[in-house]
Amino acid sequence: MSYRLPPLNALRAFEAAARHLSFKNAALELSVTPTAVSHQIKLLEEFLDFPLFHRLTRALELTPQGEAMLPKVREGLVCFCAAVESAHERVSQGRLIVVLPPSFATRWLVPRLRRFALAEPSASLHVIRSLSTIDGSQALDTTALDNMDLRQEDAVVVIRFGVGSYPGFQVDRMFGSDYIAVCSPKLLQANAPLRVPSDMRYQVLLHDKVGAGEHGGPSWDDWFRLAGVTDVDSQRGPHFSDSGLVYVAALDGLGVALASKPLVATAIAQGRLVAPFDIAVAQNFAYYVVVPQAIAARPAVQAFRTWLLEEAQSEEPHPAD
Repeated sequence: MSYRLPPLNALRAFEAAARHLSFKNAALELSVTPTAVSHQIKLLEEFLDFPLFHRLTRALELTPQGEAMLPKVREGLVCFCAAVESAHERVSQGRLIVVLPPSFATRWLVPRLRRFALAEPSASLHVIRSLSTIDGSQALDTTALDNMDLRQEDAVVVIRFGVGSYPGFQVDRMFGSDYIAVCSPKLLQANAPLRVPSDMRYQVLLHDKVGAGEHGGPSWDDWFRLAGVTDVDSQRGPHFSDSGLVYVAALDGLGVALASKPLVATAIAQGRLVAPFDIAVAQNFAYYVVVPQAIAARPAVQAFRTWLLEEAQSEEPHPAD
């Protein structure tokens, strides 16, 4: 049986451009120029004899034909990787690379890693923080996941914050991410009390510009609406472009922050932060373990995935060792 197939490089360029809806970001991922990506897309369109993108002034949109092709092209690329992987007889003994959101790494994973190290002392763990693991992120620090050659001994596990729809990957939900108001215990001892939600009008509000809005996190408007508090300037207070800075500011007593409940559970258990009110803003985004199907059966990947899910199911936060 013979197949009339388009060039593989053109298909890779199409899949990356369709995922980013940007020739520039696709080029960054593939380590080529935007012109090269555009050329590959043009070759593919000529091969297919129909357009794949609507090229707008400052944006790309998939055509109906492009939308129809994308899932199968993505599935095919993953299958190529799986076919090559199945031909390898060596047992993988490379690095276990974990790519994850910065806040999740600092506040959830690292305080628990000692237990994984004790359980799997031979694992060569490499942790990479990246905003590109957040659905909707336009960050240019794209991860090495899609560029990584799955034929090599390295294995990749991604912790992704998003909606959970990642075709071609093994996906497991860890937990949701309701947001609560948190602050340093020293604020509860200050002159301005925090007895009822309306007392928040006297506090400094800390704003996370990375976590809010398009990346799934709520704003103070959402919290005040749920609390039934009106006539409050919800935009006052310092705005930070780094979630880690918001966290440090809250720990230092600068003001009150909105934070993902599972990510501050340990700090609350240790008494470094308090949650003055039982008000949680529900979110559509959750944390997922995402693994390429081609490497999902590797022992190191299975061990780390199992450990993550067991930790996520534990209801009790773990104090620092």
